[in-house]
Amino acid sequence: MPPAKHLDIPPAAARDKAAFEVLRVWIAEQGQHVSIRSGAWEDPFAWGIVLADLARHIALAQQLQHPETDVDAFVERLLEGFHAEIENPTDEPEGEVTQ
Repeated sequence: MPPAKHLDIPPAAARDKAAFEVLRVWIAEQGQHVSIRSGAWEDPFAWGIVLADLARHIALAQQLQHPETDVDAFVERLLEGFHAEIENPTDEPEGEVTQ
C-alpha cells in the first residue's frame, strides 16, 4: 500500500486552539514546492531555530526507523547538504504571496 499523501497533524497542534502551521513542503512535478507563513516571526534568528529543530527531528525520525543510525553523523551529513545548497543553489526560489 502506498504511503498516505498527507502527514498527520501532531496531537498537540490538534488540541491547541492557538496552534498554526508555519511550513509545508511537497515534492510534486519532480520539484520541491512549499507554503510558508512568512510573517510568523520578525527576526530571522527564529527561523534558524526552526531549521535546527527540524534537523534534529529528521535525525530522530531516521533513528526511530533505523536504530543503527548515528544521529550525530546524520545531522553532520544533513548540514553538509544544507551548506552545499546555500553556497551553490541547484535552483532559485520563486513564488508569490497569497492569503
